[in-house]
Amino acid sequence: MNYETNSDLGNTPALINISKQTCKNTYFRRALWTGDFLQLTVMSIPAGGEIGLEIHGDTDQFIRIEYGIASVYMGKTKQDVQFCGKVNSDYAVLIPAGTWHNIINETNLPLKVYSIYAPPHHPTGTVHKTKFDSDLAED
Repeated sequence: MNYETNSDLGNTPALINISKQTCKNTYFRRALWTGDFLQLTVMSIPAGGEIGLEIHGDTDQFIRIEYGIASVYMGKTKQDVQFCGKVNSDYAVLIPAGTWHNIINETNLPLKVYSIYAPPHHPTGTVHKTKFDSDLAED
């Protein structure tokens, strides 16, 4: 099974060319696969944009930078978020549940990342065309 997809493949076995899917994605966030215990999303963060300061209380998160350069911030409390470092392609950011975090695109091109949530964080089939759409969905 090899899928080139524009929709969430759901809880079915799948093979995905993650590099291709990540780089071709133009949406802020799009769920590619949502299972019972894990979710895979791709993101395109515009030049100078950011994921936005957030916390997932019961979800561990893995973010891989596929293309671009970003600054990473993390902390145990919202008031204690500090710069952790700059990352570029091939770096992974591991975020334990309950950790405040933000990733900021430091280039003039879209930052391309994929993210794995365990357990899933977004509803199956999530598509946020823009960060504004994402913020509305979180409220």
